[in-house]
Amino acid sequence: MKSSFKYISLICRIIVGVVFIYSGFVKGVDPLGSTYKFNDYFNAFNANWATTFSFGLSFVLSLAEFIVGFCILLNLKIKLSSLGAVLFMAIFTPLTLVLALTNPVHDCGCFGDALILTNWQTFWKNIVLLIPTIYLFINRKKITSTYSNTDQWLAITFGTITMIIVSIYSYQHLPVLDFRPYKVGTHIPEAMTTPEGAPADIWESKFIYSKKNREKTFTMKKLPDSTWTFVSAKHELIKKGYEPPIHDFTIVDNEGTELTDIILSNENYNFLLIAYNLEKADLSKSKEINKLYDFCYENGYPFYALSASTDAAINEYYKSTKASYDFYTTDEITLKTIIRSNPGLLIIKEGTIIGKWHVNDLPSPEYLGKNILKQTISNYKKTADKYYIYTLILLCSFLISSYVLVKQKIKKP
Repeated sequence: MKSSFKYISLICRIIVGVVFIYSGFVKGVDPLGSTYKFNDYFNAFNANWATTFSFGLSFVLSLAEFIVGFCILLNLKIKLSSLGAVLFMAIFTPLTLVLALTNPVHDCGCFGDALILTNWQTFWKNIVLLIPTIYLFINRKKITSTYSNTDQWLAITFGTITMIIVSIYSYQHLPVLDFRPYKVGTHIPEAMTTPEGAPADIWESKFIYSKKNREKTFTMKKLPDSTWTFVSAKHELIKKGYEPPIHDFTIVDNEGTELTDIILSNENYNFLLIAYNLEKADLSKSKEINKLYDFCYENGYPFYALSASTDAAINEYYKSTKASYDFYTTDEITLKTIIRSNPGLLIIKEGTIIGKWHVNDLPSPEYLGKNILKQTISNYKKTADKYYIYTLILLCSFLISSYVLVKQKIKKP
């Protein structure tokens, strides 16, 4: 009996712990993405005033999820962590049901951009997760830890500090893991293409007719006779088909001419300054950006500033920064997805993204020099190596924690 309880508890801890850790981590490495998602929900429910708290909530929620999962997986403060997991599920399970029924935002955002789930998929995921979560909560007093109270709090402190550092770094630079479709190396035209034979959207058309002051809904397969009068029609999406990773990337000049294909097919180095909202943009690096534009002008590299801002905001930006480059219009959501920085820099060549920089890490003209491709590849390799090292450190820390836990269990009489 004790043996079966031990293994059931372990399985439940692994399931709940891994899901919470994964959910918290993928949101924690992209705090701005979580902020945008909170804004979407607040706007959908006409609570625009709450968007002020979106940024803080993104940090708190991801950290809380990660720590709850961390504690449950490693059996740290199980009474407190199981209570935290139950509270999460008690809040978000009914909330996801409401979201599934009303569908105000199509992507739930529970796993950030790492794993896209519909609202119904999220709801059923929560229903399944409720089972091991409730089991752990009910049996929380029976599950004991081999760690001392001090060791448990030290481990929790270590996990908390690690997650905070990862989130702050990802905010001040770029996410340490990029789950979005605009990562370095992406060939944008290919990512905009629908493969041959991919499933298409399935729609159902319904027609409303009236007769003798009575309205009735008909389908295409069964339409009424001529004695009925047509009133209106509505079309419902029954099943979502394949959607390319990039499906809303367009660049339009101030005269309404679309330049997307021209830019994506250009064999030269194309510099794209991304600033989704100029009124909220960080202008501290405007001189560096102007130098980059001068560098592009002198070397014949196209330079495009992309924004969704109004003409008034653009004119104010010109006054504040003394910029002399032109602005082009792109959808705000697309710009937020391309890069988590306002502004940020993108370099593409023949439609392939070869470099991305946060405003805090903009490359200098001297750094780029005459061989941009070499420098961007070198920068990407350094970044990749750095993230590889960070991942190894986190993995080693986790393995050491697991080893200590197992060793203490073996020594326990």
